[in-house]
Amino acid sequence: MLYRGKGHIFGDNINTDYIISSRRKRDTLNELELSKYLMEDIDPKFAARISPGDFIVAGNNFGCGSAMEIAALVVRGAGIPVILAKSFSRTFYRNGINTGILLVVCDTSKIKPDDMIEVNATDASTQVIVNNSIYAQTLPLPETIRTIIRCGGLVAYMCKYGDFTGVF
Repeated sequence: MLYRGKGHIFGDNINTDYIISSRRKRDTLNELELSKYLMEDIDPKFAARISPGDFIVAGNNFGCGSAMEIAALVVRGAGIPVILAKSFSRTFYRNGINTGILLVVCDTSKIKPDDMIEVNATDASTQVIVNNSIYAQTLPLPETIRTIIRCGGLVAYMCKYGDFTGVF
């Protein structure tokens, strides 16, 4: 899995209500519609600046707060396939995988706004390249998780394979 895009930087403890405000979820749960409001409480112009394929780059504890899956769905709806963070909340991590987002745990402190990032997730490792230089290399994700992400999420995986073996 190879991804290329521009990095958008956020800090620590970005909770699910920052990702998508609770007031927006009263109107619709359509991820494409809600993606227009992605991160609006932190940066009201964020959704207008991103392009499909861009990355979110964050600090510690990304996705903390409630366990609502819609936060990950809205990120996906905005066309963001990868989030790099120092750490993720456990529930957001699983929701991200279940919705087909590649989540990479690495030191993000030296990544700058608008840096060009490439992430290559193979069966040997996940390599992060920033501005054409190797930035980080992490252990590989298990094959089942890579397959779920390649399929576009857990529902698509189940439709294709109809098999729960190794999923949970």
